[in-house]
Parts: sequence; structure tokens; C-alpha cells
Amino acid sequence: MNNDSELPINPDDVAAAAQRLAGVAHRTSVFTSRQLDERFGAELFLKAEQFQRGGAFKFRGAYNTVSSLGKGELARGVVAASSGNHAQALAIAAGLAGTAATIFMPQDAPASKRAATEGYGARVIEFDRYADDREAIVREFVEREGLTPVHPYDDPQIMAGAGTSALELLQEAGPLDLLVIPAGGGGQLSGGAVAASSVAEPPRVFGVESAAVGQWGASLAEGRPVRVKVGRTIADGQQLPSPGTRTFTVVKALVEDVVGVEDAQMRTAMRYLFERQKLVTEPSGSSALAAVLAGLIDVKGLRVGVIMSGGNIAVDRFVSLMSQER
Repeated sequence: MNNDSELPINPDDVAAAAQRLAGVAHRTSVFTSRQLDERFGAELFLKAEQFQRGGAFKFRGAYNTVSSLGKGELARGVVAASSGNHAQALAIAAGLAGTAATIFMPQDAPASKRAATEGYGARVIEFDRYADDREAIVREFVEREGLTPVHPYDDPQIMAGAGTSALELLQEAGPLDLLVIPAGGGGQLSGGAVAASSVAEPPRVFGVESAAVGQWGASLAEGRPVRVKVGRTIADGQQLPSPGTRTFTVVKALVEDVVGVEDAQMRTAMRYLFERQKLVTEPSGSSALAAVLAGLIDVKGLRVGVIMSGGNIAVDRFVSLMSQER
């Protein structure tokens, strides 16, 4: 790893985001389990971002960004492409700021996420995640309609806001040896890594992605962001063809590794969280714990922070996934 002073964000940016979010975002709970600690010979601290506004960590970055926009930018309305969690978060943040949100969502995005996004007041336009270039779609729409783009992850304000979840975890749990964070586009992973770098003895940081996609593994192997064919996985929040340019810069500098988890391992983590912790997570939200439960990251003897990034899943899909896990 390489500590680069020229990274897109620094710990002061995360601290500023925390101040902006104070009293607006929820300070989500941290859960522990004696049984889990005994099983792994470690101390685990689970940060439950499914209790954040909009049901995922994404509200942190969306609100931090929207509340930083100028009057002219807000007046034009905001736009983004998202499979669901950023969509809901941006819709909420836009409503709080008194502006309109347009969201491009994949045709196969969970119906519950689309319904929630529209319920928060956003206009939804569909696209094909397997055939269309989401970045090009948004870029062309911005040029044509004049809306203000709010990228789901590759934006300094988004990254700084997302990093406040790790900052809160460190404040509540105290010194950690290891921090494990889900990785989609990398907003939470990069922001969390920067937040972790600010403490006296920074923990090692690992990201976790869907093995069926593997954009982080491929990109880190090449030393630059590369595009991969988006594989089919239950983790819709991690179905992205490439990491962000800014997020990759941070992850390459501050994150030890990004490991891939299989769908079955995420289902196992979801079942554990539901049955033993009484917590509902969506597949991508369970990925960090899935890596720990599967033994992909050695946690023995360590104090470990694990972020559960979201819980936006419809009851029928949750039941279906759990029936597959048996």
C-alpha cells in the first residue's frame, strides 16, 4: 500500500461531511455477538447501515453532495444512474433540498427499490445494465436536459460522505486492527479507508466484492481501472463494469486487498444475520461479513469492524434467497 498525499479526499473532508450530516443522517447502530467472537477468536463490530435513511449508507454521500450544491445547480435538478440504493438516497436528498431528481435504473433492478425511489418523488427511466453504458446515458442526458449529475460513487463529496460510516464505527468501537467494507463502485470503501487513515494506529482495510463481477480484482491486478463483463449475481448493488477512477486511486493507495465472495456465501451471511442478530441485509450489504464467515479474511485474534452497507430487499426476494441457501 502507498500513502499518497494527493488523493481525491482526505480525513478533513470526511470530518466536514460528518458535521454536515449531523442531525440529518442517522448514526447507525453497531452490533456485537459473543457467539461470533468465540467462533472466530476475534472481536467483531458490525455497523448496521440498513438503518440509515433510505435503507443504506448511500444517503450519507448523496446528502453531503446535494447540500453542497449551489442554487443554480439545485434549480436545474439532479440526475444519476443507480440500481437502487443511490437512487433512493438521491431522491430523499433532493426532496430535502427542494429540487427534482431523475434516476436511470436498470430494467432488472429490484421492483421494491424502484417503488421506493418513485415513492420518494424521483422520476425513473429504465436502461439495460448488460447492454447500455450508464455513464454515457447520464452524460448525454445532462448535455440535453441541463440537469446536475450526482455520481453514485466517483465523486469527492460522495466518497467523503460515505466514509462517515467507518468514522462512526471507529469512534464507537475504538481502535480496530481490521476494517472490512463492501465494494461496489468504491465510494464507501475509499471513503472508509480515508477515515481509517486518520486514527493514530490505522487498521488494515479490506474490500469485498461479488466474485461474479470481479471489477476490483481485475483492476487491482492491472494497476488501473479496467472494464469487465458484468456477471449475473444476487448482489445487484455490486453489478458494475468498472471501479471509479477516483475511488480506485484511493483503494490502490490505502486498501490491502479486495476479495470476491460467491452468491452462496452472501446468502449464508444473510441467514446468519437474520437468525442470530435479527438483522435483514440485502446481498451486497452482507458481502463484508460473508467474506469473514467464509474464512476469506483471517480475523483470528483481531478487533474487526465490518460494515453492513444496506438492507433494501423485498420480503419475497429475501424468502426466495433464503430458501435457496438451505
